Formats: sequence, structure tokens, C-alpha cells
Amino acid sequence: MELNNLTAISPVDGRYRKQIAYLDEYFSEYALIKYRVIVETEYFLFLADKKFFEINSKAKEQLKNVAADFGLTDAQQIKQIETITNHDVKAVEYFLKQQTEKAGAADVKEWMHFGLTSQDINNTSIPLSWKHCMEREYLPAIANLKNTLHKLAIQWKDIPMLARTHGQPASPTRLGKEIMVVVERLNNQVKLFSYIPYTAKFGGATGNFNAHYAAFSKKDWVSLANEFVENILGLQRLQFTTQIEHYDNLSAHLDAIKRINTILIDLCRDLWMYISMDYFKQKINEGEIGSSAMPHKVNPIDFENAEGNFGVANALLEHLSAKLPVSRLQRDLTDSTVLRNLGVPVAQTLIAVKSLEKGLEKLVLNEVKLREDLENNWAVVAEAIQTILRRENYPNPFEALKELTRGKSSITKNDIHQFIDSLKVSAEIKKELKTITPHNYTGVNPEI
Repeated sequence: MELNNLTAISPVDGRYRKQIAYLDEYFSEYALIKYRVIVETEYFLFLADKKFFEINSKAKEQLKNVAADFGLTDAQQIKQIETITNHDVKAVEYFLKQQTEKAGAADVKEWMHFGLTSQDINNTSIPLSWKHCMEREYLPAIANLKNTLHKLAIQWKDIPMLARTHGQPASPTRLGKEIMVVVERLNNQVKLFSYIPYTAKFGGATGNFNAHYAAFSKKDWVSLANEFVENILGLQRLQFTTQIEHYDNLSAHLDAIKRINTILIDLCRDLWMYISMDYFKQKINEGEIGSSAMPHKVNPIDFENAEGNFGVANALLEHLSAKLPVSRLQRDLTDSTVLRNLGVPVAQTLIAVKSLEKGLEKLVLNEVKLREDLENNWAVVAEAIQTILRRENYPNPFEALKELTRGKSSITKNDIHQFIDSLKVSAEIKKELKTITPHNYTGVNPEI
């Protein structure tokens, strides 16, 4: 069968293809070839600018356009060359040599890929495509989600809600504040992510510029490589490497995404629970079916889909972050085959983000149920009462409230007020204690 959305083995390229098709600009075989062409061309032109050889401005412009206008037809041509070379990076080099000849600069074509090994190209191309995807797609997606949550936090900032610790009724909170917990966690993790540099390996076969130095021993190849990688490509060059990058910083990026996914799994599960507790209703889409057998059901499927896809992404992120920094001696090939999966957890993550956003759009707050739950749990004000009694130096206040409330099936407003009336404290203190209700005992937080 021909490959299409119905025949694809991976749901990333099948069921969910429409949602994340734009990622093929960063992680597909085409994208890898395109970024290799960009790096090879930029390096060739960099050597020309450094006067290693002469090339006229018209030829330069033509080669720049090869990279700028690179498309599927060009990639297919390179794949055709690869059927002969059986080496993907060498096929790119031969393609660009042909383009150099077409530009009328055949006499300088051997400066293409000068002194390099394939990993100098792979370990700059992949970090460059990774950087572009993170900056243009992933981080904006997380920022948009965070902004959505922040707006909900503002909308619900004054909504009191019964908290549950260990699944049991606990001191009340505010719904907006609980959403801000997630916003703050995301802010912190994105900030940590931004501290991690996008690093690259560029230094010849085993990282020592052996061939470069042999050909031009008086050139400062370390400075030249630093300038190329940092000023031209916008990456940070690692100074000491084997044949490959050691991937420590890429691994840190992967771990950062995994932590953000874990935070969002936590959110998905909490929202799922709030829906099951009837704190939220869900907007109904006409024609949508919740169950093939039970007509009444409106399932929280968006949060379930998000949780599942975040989980798959994390499994892959875990493997990538643990595997990539490990390579036998100066290198083995395991990083190459593993890196081809780099886009899969990013795709699964962004699919999950879209599902989560879709779920958030459907939420309808059920304030009646939130108020009802608070009214049915007057025992939660016991903490406030015993704390005020401590302030007043009342004997054994904790124990007195424990005796009143612990393990009781139902504590009502009347039970609490009767207890307050029995206390040997001033009328003023009794009045203060009676102003506390489950609906207003929500503490204080910074302005949302």
C-alpha cells in the first residue's frame, strides 16, 4: 500500500499528521538534508570570505540560492546520488559540487566539505534544526498554553474551592490559585530550558582539526571554527569533542521537555478528577458521541489523549536523553540512528498540547457544585479555629477540635457554632470564630 494517513505505521504520520505536519521542516529526512546543505554551503562561503580561495559574487549568490530555495526535488536528487555513494553526507557534498560547477566555479569545488567529517555536518545541522524548532514551534506552543492557563487563573481567581490532600477534604483554596501553581511551574521550567545552550561539534574527524592543520598549519583553526559555528550558524561550539558531539546539552533540553510534560500530565489528571467531581461541565459538540453504548456520556477525552501522548513522548525523551551522551571510545553509530527519532517525542508533545488546549476550551465551571462541596465540609474550618485559640493561649485547642471533627461522617455549621459557644473565651473571640466559613477560609496569595 502507498504511504498515507491510513497506512502509516506511526500515528504521528497517520492519525495525527494534520496536526503536526509543519514539523517536517525540522525533523524529516528532507529537513536533515536541507540543513546539511545549509551548513555545507555556509562553510564553503565562510572559507571564501576568509580568502582561502577566490569565487566571484555571481557564483556566491547562486550557491546561496541553492540553500535558500532548497526543495523536495533537490532532496530527491541527493537521495539518488546516495544510491551510488551509500553515504548520505557524501551525497550532499557531491550535489553541492555539481551546483558549484553550474555556478561556473568548478575550479574551487574541492573546497566544499574541506577538512570535515560527516559528523561536523550532522552535529551542526541537527542542533540548528533543533534550535529552530524549539524557538519557532515548541517554546511558542508552551507559551500559548501558559497564557491560556493564566487567563483562566485570572477568570477564576475569586472562586473558592474545597482542597483535597491525600484525597480527603482539606483547607479550602481558590481555583485560580491552583491554576497559577501550574503557570508558575511552567515559567520556572521554561526559564531553565532557556539557560541551556544549543551546542555543536565542529573540529574534523576526531575533533582535533588534524586535516585542517596538516593543510594549513599556520591558521588558527580553533578561532575560525568558533567564528563559523557561533557567528554564522548561531550555535555554541564545543571545544573538546570526539568525532561526535557529546550531546549533554541536547540531553538537558530533552529532560527539560520531559519535566514540562510531567507537569502537564499532573494538570491533565487533576482536571480529569475535577470533571469527575462535577466541578466542571464540558461544552457539548453537536454530533460528537461519548460512548457507543451510553448516550448520556460526555467524556474528558481531550485530557486523556493529552496525558497518553505526553506519556509516550516522555518514554522516548527518557531514552534519548540517557542514550545520546554515551558512545564507545571516539564514536559509534548508535547516536545516528537514535537521532533520527528526535522529532517523534516533539511531535507527540505538541499533539498532547493541542489536546490539552482543546480540553481547556470545553471547560464550563460548575460553581453550584463547588459551593455545595464547601458547605458540606464545615470540618475544614477546624484548622482556623484551633490556630486562633492557640493565639489566645487556650489549653489544648488542637485536641479539642480533633475530638469534635476527626472521623465524623458529617460536621455542619451548627456543630461548629455549638462548639464555639461552648468555649470559655470572650464574646469578641466567639464572634471572630463564627465569621470563618468554608467559603471564606481561603488564605492569601500574591496578585494573579
